[in-house]
Amino acid sequence: MTKIITQVALDLVDTHRALQIAKEAVDGGIDWLEAGTPLIKSEGLDIIRKLRTKFPGKTIVADLKTLDTGGLEVEIATKAGASIVCIMGISEDSTITEAVKSARQYGSKIMIDLMRVPDKPKRAMECEKLGADYICIHVSIDEQMVGGTPFADLKAVSKAVKIPVAVAGGINSETAPLAVKNGASIVIIGGAITKSKKVTEATKQIVKSISTMKPIASGKFKKYGPEEIRKALEKVSTPNIADAMHTRGSMAGIMPFIKHNGKMVGQAVTVRTMDGDWAKVVEAIDIAQKGDVLVIDVHGGEMAVWGELASWSSKMRGISGIVIDGAIRDVNSIVDMGFPAFARHRRPAAGEPKGLGEIGVEITCGGQTVNPGDWIVGDESGVVVIPQKDAMEIANRALDVMEREERIREEIKRGSTLSKVIDVYKWEKK
Repeated sequence: MTKIITQVALDLVDTHRALQIAKEAVDGGIDWLEAGTPLIKSEGLDIIRKLRTKFPGKTIVADLKTLDTGGLEVEIATKAGASIVCIMGISEDSTITEAVKSARQYGSKIMIDLMRVPDKPKRAMECEKLGADYICIHVSIDEQMVGGTPFADLKAVSKAVKIPVAVAGGINSETAPLAVKNGASIVIIGGAITKSKKVTEATKQIVKSISTMKPIASGKFKKYGPEEIRKALEKVSTPNIADAMHTRGSMAGIMPFIKHNGKMVGQAVTVRTMDGDWAKVVEAIDIAQKGDVLVIDVHGGEMAVWGELASWSSKMRGISGIVIDGAIRDVNSIVDMGFPAFARHRRPAAGEPKGLGEIGVEITCGGQTVNPGDWIVGDESGVVVIPQKDAMEIANRALDVMEREERIREEIKRGSTLSKVIDVYKWEKK
């Protein structure tokens, strides 16, 4: 079999972290080093110079994503030390032609990225005629978050051209062999390496999966139905989700009444009621399905609408937990039984079941709009609500946040500090 090239995409924003991870990836057997677009935008072409100095024998890829001034950008990247420069396939033919001429003059090669190109096989053949050295099938990070994969396009393009085809887009030890089977000559790996706590070991695992053509389990989900979304959300914390949602979705003023490390994940069954009226609240227990979360809008009322007996009823039916923008009682008993509960107030006195209110309607809880079917996640940090239509994307993005934090945590444990790892002084607003 022809040698399959592995390439790590260093999509970071700080030089010191990129160089450290690059070194560990090289130790794991990676072939090519890519200065990713975020890294080049953050650190400029100086990162290419530093990669070239530190790894003089390695192929350095500059992912400029050039759309204009192809000749000039290839020139400056090549002079900085790049072996390959990435140009976007949606750019004008003249941009690609100038990039190719410049690469020939200064001693580099051109990779054409077909992201956002409608007819990829056709454009790949056109770029090959224009002198491109490589074609790249690239599913963006943002597209990956909503389930995008590169394999169908990869197969079609690899049959259409004679030049080597690279593939990027969520590749890991489980999918790398599939990439090769579908025609990839260059396998580009990003987060599966750069977010790993042990980069060298993760790289070795991916290299092994390619050399043996046997997938190695990565722990990633192959599809996203409700159960996969639930499992993904069970892995992450509410702060991970809040970061993934850019602080949206976080309920305010809702306190956790749960055991240490307790967790609640499920889809919302919503209830609107009045202060102290617990009729619709307990009726919702009979409507809810196993795994659901009851979300109750009591308009911040201070008379308890929930207690131990309602919690036992919910626990026996397999309900995942309850969130109340109002009051709860029997807190000790609820915590002891391990039923996750979250509320604005706690008060011994309960109201009466008057039967006012509605079930299964849009409500407000903790300052957030909640619709039936929205995903609710609660832990010791609080509660977040995820709109049902965004659940797959937010689950993916929260996992991404968690993995990035795991890598930062590992660097801190090796003797660094948070301010040094993320270079906080550099990023302070001036």
